[in-house]
Amino acid sequence: MDTLYVESGISSHPRVESLRKRFPRATEIECERYGEVFNVRSQNFRLQKKRPALILAEKHGKTVLPTPPAYSIGRENNFYFSHMLNCLYDCRYCFLQGMYQSANYVYFVNFEEFETGIDEIRASREAPCFFSGYDCDSLVMESLTGFASHFVPFFSERPDAWVELRTKSLNTTVLQKSDPVPNIIVAYTLSPDPIAREIEHGAPPLSKRMNRVRSLAQQGWMIGLRLDPLIPWPGFADLYPQMVEEIFDAIDADQVHSVTLGPMRFPKAMYEKIMKLYPYDPLFALGEAELREGQMTYPAQVEENLVGLVTEALQKYLPDSRIFRQTG
Repeated sequence: MDTLYVESGISSHPRVESLRKRFPRATEIECERYGEVFNVRSQNFRLQKKRPALILAEKHGKTVLPTPPAYSIGRENNFYFSHMLNCLYDCRYCFLQGMYQSANYVYFVNFEEFETGIDEIRASREAPCFFSGYDCDSLVMESLTGFASHFVPFFSERPDAWVELRTKSLNTTVLQKSDPVPNIIVAYTLSPDPIAREIEHGAPPLSKRMNRVRSLAQQGWMIGLRLDPLIPWPGFADLYPQMVEEIFDAIDADQVHSVTLGPMRFPKAMYEKIMKLYPYDPLFALGEAELREGQMTYPAQVEENLVGLVTEALQKYLPDSRIFRQTG
């Protein structure tokens, strides 16, 4: 990491001091609030993605927020919290590249305030579910943040609440060294190999992710399968059923907590911004997107064909109660 931006209010925070020691040659720049750097307009996202800076910040205001209405894996009360903004990977379908002006990483060091927010919701909502990989990958920068090292023990003491750690990462040492926690779901985003190789830039190949899923399932961790977004790639009618078969050849269905699937969707302005970043990317050349329900997505029949195909493949192994369609 070549550059550290540090909010002045947390300059002496222990997690900041630890990162200073880790990156002793990094240029450090003080700022009042991370938005002074992160939200500046006319930043070059693609250029920053090559050598992103790390912005160390404090999360102010609400630390835990409600998810969109359709964002659920079986519980009524769903919330998300983000210890980071942005992701190490460079997946073409990721909404973050259309949401943020900057490709720099923001790391919120005040974990204790997140804990307080989680406990406040637990006190007012029955059996809540928390999603930690909404604005980032939950595990890929674990060696830098120590997020899982901190929150796995925290949630192990709160069995009334589920938490999803969503990832594509192989960085699971913390989990492998821990006893499985029944209310923690390790959720892997998986795409058929030809799709993953072409558009999930920087992420581990499907085979390595599957090996890690197998290992964690055998250890006893509950696994989430995140087959979204579904992509109408050439040959999808064979690719997706084959992948589903490979998954359940590798792991016992009893270890699968839930599966989510759904289309690729962007708000219109976000879609147009991403199209400008990648005008010739194969993802956006697969078919003409259309505006539907306020979102840019694939034509309705294409979407139904994909969802129906994958649902049918999953139903060979799982009951419908563990298959969730994400619509937003």
